[in-house]
Amino acid sequence: MSTSEPAITTGTARTHRLRIVEVVAETPDARSLVLEPSPESAPRFAHRPGQFLTLRLPGADGPVARCYSLASSPHTGEPLKVTVKRVAGGYGSNWVCDHLAAGDEVEALPPAGTFTPGSLDHDLLLVAGGSGITPVLSIAKSVLAAGTGRIVLLYANRDETSVIFRDELRALTAAHPGRLLVVHWLESLQGLPVPDRLAAALAPYAGREAFVCGPAPLMDAVEQALRTLGAPGGRIHRERFFSLSGDVFDTPAPAAATAPATDIREGAATREATGAVTVELDGETRTVAWPPSAPLLDALLAAGVDAPYSCREGACSACTCRVVTGEVRMVRNEVLDDRDLADGYVLACQALPLTDRVEITYS
Repeated sequence: MSTSEPAITTGTARTHRLRIVEVVAETPDARSLVLEPSPESAPRFAHRPGQFLTLRLPGADGPVARCYSLASSPHTGEPLKVTVKRVAGGYGSNWVCDHLAAGDEVEALPPAGTFTPGSLDHDLLLVAGGSGITPVLSIAKSVLAAGTGRIVLLYANRDETSVIFRDELRALTAAHPGRLLVVHWLESLQGLPVPDRLAAALAPYAGREAFVCGPAPLMDAVEQALRTLGAPGGRIHRERFFSLSGDVFDTPAPAAATAPATDIREGAATREATGAVTVELDGETRTVAWPPSAPLLDALLAAGVDAPYSCREGACSACTCRVVTGEVRMVRNEVLDDRDLADGYVLACQALPLTDRVEITYS
């Protein structure tokens, strides 16, 4: 690492240091970082296919956070690997591609995210655009290695030189004939992937559960095409790219236990006292104080509960949990759809209590 660049600072209570074993040039503008946690941290980096890491990078005004999907599969024995594609004007992607090398270390939060299949034995439709291939590849490799499902992958890029993991995809196709079909969509040859043309290509697979990751216009077009073909919205999963604006790494200080807050329900009385939340996480159940003005995630972290999270901005779904009893409201939600909300799912980083007692689960 160049000494003229800001040094990566020492770890916070929740980050772990990962050593960069190798940097792989996937395309002229994409690099993969092969990562190795310390033996002490290794158990925290067990992950599900399709999840991501949040890296702590140096910035001129302090640390910045960037989320990068894992291209590695937890079922193949391969090391952790994230892939970063340069974004024009993007600070994080360009810094990673320009300055990180084998032997350097980066700080990261443990794997997070809900862009992951419930079963590896189901037939899946995977659609990716550009660097959106990273979580999709993790899912595909996991199904092929540890499940019985069949995979159809449609992968859209500008041209042939933009295809990330080209050789790996070829090798997987050769190793799993009849279970993996990769369809390349090159804009230089086939034009933009618009809904009507996508519908024609995806029609034979519209009944499958779909996982879609890439630029927003591509994901919108794919969802429109699948809905036109009759695919239910609940079976179409999208992974969104986003940049984080705040410091997501430090554990928040406990909120004031007696801070007054007005219950927003019509006709409800002002609630002065701190309530409580009972949380089920990793097979354990705890009850902790939940001040009315504190987001659920802050209350849990302040009480020492190792609740999952990444962005703390309502944009990534890493902190999703389900309300079993009681009521909450969310300040912001860019991830959960109406079906999720109806099933009781909320984002812990955005949830505020509406009742004095709430019970939630992460199972």
